[in-house]
Amino acid sequence: MIVVMEDCMSIDKTIHIGIAGTGAIATSFAALFSGNGYKTTVIGRSEASLNKMRDAYTGIFNVLEERKLVTQVQRKDCAALVSYSTKFEDLRDAEIIFEAVYEDLNIKYEIYKKIEAHCSKVKAIASATSVLSPDDLKKGTEKYRAELLVAHPFNPAHLVPLVELVGSNETSAGAMQLVREFLESCGRKICLMKKSVPGFIANRLQHAMVRESLHLIREGIATAEDIDTALTWSFAPGYTKVGLCQHQDGYGLDMLEGLQNYLYPFLCNDKGANPVVSEAVKQGNLGQKTGKGLRDYDEKSIAEFRRGAAEPYWQFFNWNLP
Repeated sequence: MIVVMEDCMSIDKTIHIGIAGTGAIATSFAALFSGNGYKTTVIGRSEASLNKMRDAYTGIFNVLEERKLVTQVQRKDCAALVSYSTKFEDLRDAEIIFEAVYEDLNIKYEIYKKIEAHCSKVKAIASATSVLSPDDLKKGTEKYRAELLVAHPFNPAHLVPLVELVGSNETSAGAMQLVREFLESCGRKICLMKKSVPGFIANRLQHAMVRESLHLIREGIATAEDIDTALTWSFAPGYTKVGLCQHQDGYGLDMLEGLQNYLYPFLCNDKGANPVVSEAVKQGNLGQKTGKGLRDYDEKSIAEFRRGAAEPYWQFFNWNLP
C-alpha cells in the first residue's frame, strides 16, 4: 500500500515489488529490495532461468556474509521475502514493477502487455534499460504510459548506489516520485534527468573518456596499461568525493575557458566505434571472456579485476535489513 501524507509520499514496507527478468541486474535488484525488507516477486521465462537466478542471489549473500555485512539469520529473512514464478498473475497486487529484460523493444513490449493483462494495481513500471528511451518504451503500453519510466542502475546494482531516473513526456510526476522514494528507501542515490538522451548521464561521461582513451592508443601515444594507471592514480579517486563540476569551479571557469580553447581542437571527435575496438573484435579479442582485449587476462588478473571493481562500493553498503 502507498500512504500519501499531505504533499509527500511515504513507502509502506508491505508494498509488493515485482521484477521481470532473471539476469545480473534483476538478481541485484532482488538482493537489494529483499535486503531492505520488501516483499519481492521475480518473474522469469523458465524454471531453468529462475534456478540460475536463485544461485546468483545466494552468491551475493555469500559474499555479504563473508564480509560480515549480514548474518545468517538476516540472509534467511531476506531470502524468505523473495518468491519466483513464471506467471505474471503472481504480480496481481504489485504496485511497482522493475523490468530488467534483454535490451530489445519487442521483448520489453511483450512484458508490458503481460503487465497490462494481469497487474491492476501498478503505480509505476521502471525499466532498467541502459540505452532505450522512455519515449520508445511507452509505445509498448496503452494502459500504463503515465506509469512507465526508466530507472537505470549500474552493475552490480546491489552495491553501486546510483540510479538515473527519466520519464517520457507522458510519465506522471507521481510515478517518478514513487520510484524515487522507494529507491531512496533502499539507500540509492538518484539522478533525476530533465529529459532523455541516449546514454543518459553517467554512460555519456564514461564513453567520452573511453573515446579519448582509444584515440590515445590508436595514435600510439600511450598503452592501455598506462591509460588505466593515469586514471586510477590521478583524478579518479578525487571524483568519489568531489564532483566534476565542483572541480572545475574550484580551479576557476576563467582557467577552464582558456584550457578548452587550446585543448579541445586536439581531442577525439569520432562518430563511431574506434578502429582499435573494431579490429580487436574482428580478431576475436573480446576482452576478459577471451583472455585478450585492450589488455591481456588470465584467471588471476580477472579475479583481481572483480575484487577491485567491487572494492570502492563496499563503503556505501547501507541496507535497512529486515
